[in-house]
Amino acid sequence: MVMEIFSSRHDMKSLAVIEGNRPIGLINRDIFLSQMSKPFHRELYDKKSCIAFMDKEPLVVDADMSIEALTFKTVEVGEKALVDGFIVTRDGYFAGLGSGLQLLGAVAEMQAERNRQIMQSIEYASVIQRAMLRASRDTLAARLPDAALVWEPRDVVGGDFYHLAAFPHGWFGAAADCTGHGVPGAFMTLLASASLSQALEQIGPRDPAALLAAVNRNVKSLLGQVHSAAEVSQSDDGLDAAFFWFDARESELHFAGARIALHILPPDADQFETIAGDRMGVGYVDSLADYEWKLRKLSVPPGSLLFICTDGLIDQIGGPKNIAFGRRRALDLILANRAEAPSAICEQLRQALAEWQGAQPRRDDLTLFCARITDQ
Repeated sequence: MVMEIFSSRHDMKSLAVIEGNRPIGLINRDIFLSQMSKPFHRELYDKKSCIAFMDKEPLVVDADMSIEALTFKTVEVGEKALVDGFIVTRDGYFAGLGSGLQLLGAVAEMQAERNRQIMQSIEYASVIQRAMLRASRDTLAARLPDAALVWEPRDVVGGDFYHLAAFPHGWFGAAADCTGHGVPGAFMTLLASASLSQALEQIGPRDPAALLAAVNRNVKSLLGQVHSAAEVSQSDDGLDAAFFWFDARESELHFAGARIALHILPPDADQFETIAGDRMGVGYVDSLADYEWKLRKLSVPPGSLLFICTDGLIDQIGGPKNIAFGRRRALDLILANRAEAPSAICEQLRQALAEWQGAQPRRDDLTLFCARITDQ
C-alpha cells in the first residue's frame, strides 16, 4: 500500500501513519524507497507493517500554531522536520501534512512583507524629517541668496540636521551631527531640533553658547542622562554642533561650537581662519550638565566666505590610498574656487567627495553650509 501511494504521488515526500484517526508516525519517501530497493526486499519486508518504516517521533503541531512558533519549533527539532515535513493535528486528530519547503516559503513571504512595512515606515519617517527641515530651506531660499547647503543622509533618513532662521537684524544658523545613522539618528535629530527650537524661543538667537547649553540640558534630561553616581544611564547619545548668529548691523559673527569648527575666508586673505569648537559634546553622559561653551565674536568683512561641515565630508575614506578626504582638501578646493557662488562651491565639494569615495561605502551623513557675507 505504501509503495502504491508513493508510486502514484511523486510529489509526496512523506506519508503519515494514522491509528484511530490519530497520527503515530511519519514515513519518509526516500528512506522507504531506499529500503525497498535492497536485494530480497520482498522477503524482508512484505509481511512487515508499515510501522517498521516510520519515524515514531515526528514533529506534530496543532493547526492553530502561529508561523513564528512553528518556525522556532522546526529549528528546535532540526533538519529532519524540514526534510520530512510535519504532521498537523486539530484537537489531537490528524488534519494534514506540512512541508518544510512550504514553511520556508511562508516565512520568506512574511519576512518580505515585514521588510516592506519597515521600508514604508522609514520612507514616511524621511517625509517627516524633511518636513522638519523645510522652514530652514525656505529661509535659505528667501533670505540668504548668497548661502548654500548640502544635506545628504547616508541612509533614507539620517542623523544630521540644520536650522536656519532670519530675524530683523540678522540670521541664525546651526549644523549638527547626532549620534547614529538611519532611524536612530533621525530620532535624535527630531529630539535635538525640538530642543533647539524651544531654546530659540526662550533665549533668542544672539547667544549661540547659551543655546548650546540649553540644548545640552534638555537632551540630557529627555534621555535620562542626568543621574547620580550610583545610577547607570541606558543611553549615551548626543550631538556635535555649530551654532552661529550673524549680526547684520555690526557685520559681526557670534559662534559657539561643540566639536564642530567654523572656517572663515576674508576677501583679502590667502588662507582660511579656523575657529575650533569646544571639545565638549552636547547631551552625552559625559557632557557636563552645567558646561558653558565659549562664545566667540568675530568681525566679518563683506565678501567673506563662511564654511561649516559635519564629519561626513572630512572622514570619508577613498582616493588611491583609501584615506580620509580630510579638512585640508576641502578648504583647498574652496580656496581654488572662492570667486564662485556658494551654491557652486558646495556642488563642487559634493562632486569631489563622490569621486574620492569611488567604490567605498558612504561612512556618514553629510551636511555642508557655505555663505558669503554681503553688504547690508
